[in-house]
Amino acid sequence: MASGDNHARNQSSSLRRALAVLDHVRDHADARGVSLTRIAADLGISKSTVLRLAAPLVDGDLLTRDRETGWFRLGHGALRLGQAYLSSLDMRSVAADPLRRLQHVVGETCHLVVYDAPDVVYIDKVENEHNVRMASRVGMRMPAYRTAVGKAILAWLGEDDVQDVVDAGLAPRTERTITDPSRLSAELERVRLSGYAVDDRENEPEVRCVAAPIFDHTDRAVGALSVSGLTSRMTPARVREVGPMVERAGLDISRVLGSSRPRRRASRWENRSESRLESRWENRSESRWEGRSESRFESRADRGTENHGGGNLP
Repeated sequence: MASGDNHARNQSSSLRRALAVLDHVRDHADARGVSLTRIAADLGISKSTVLRLAAPLVDGDLLTRDRETGWFRLGHGALRLGQAYLSSLDMRSVAADPLRRLQHVVGETCHLVVYDAPDVVYIDKVENEHNVRMASRVGMRMPAYRTAVGKAILAWLGEDDVQDVVDAGLAPRTERTITDPSRLSAELERVRLSGYAVDDRENEPEVRCVAAPIFDHTDRAVGALSVSGLTSRMTPARVREVGPMVERAGLDISRVLGSSRPRRRASRWENRSESRLESRWENRSESRWEGRSESRFESRADRGTENHGGGNLP
């Protein structure tokens, strides 16, 4: 019996280490992949052990290894797993249209996340039309305490859930990251009062985000959506305009998911702000389209000059 127990423990240990290799490739591979040497060094194991652990992952198409360089990348099996996971998330399909409408109105990058303590996981993203793109990507994990989406969720979870996040560590990412538990608690109270959370350069130095929670049929906060932009565009005044819009979008999605939380009635000021934003964005979009059309027409007429100029940041 003891021999069987030892065999089971060894298998479990090998599985955990193989998953650590898979996680490392996921988090560190670039377009070329990640080298065997780096995996071994970062995980503190020998190269031969890495190769042994990676072999079944390669066989299962979760990893692939370049024949020339020997570097590892995620395989198409990982993509199939990710697609199966995402397709099973009702929230993603329910939130798709509201997320795109919100992006159209505010003109900034919008995100959708789910909570996987102590992190949030990005499951959808609608990019802005500016030259500068957000560093986020679908599938990325981020500590909840330093993001607007994470704080929007934590504000509506229990004290034990928040304590789990604190126990996992509040390491600073920027000089503005909240690293004190009492400050985090006060911040979450402000989120509950306002209905939306703000990440004021706490995760990326030049980025502000505004987020609101999404509740499931049990009225538990299970996700969040956000609007993110450079501080030059996402000013404090703009945050106050966008915040109530994000909150209402979150509650609309929650209602479709079965939440009984009432949709807060917008004030006349908020309605005016939303109309003003939508009108401003439509005018900007129309101006960009007209500019591109004129440029293309002139280019065709001249037949000798091409104009590839991009838009400038405000």
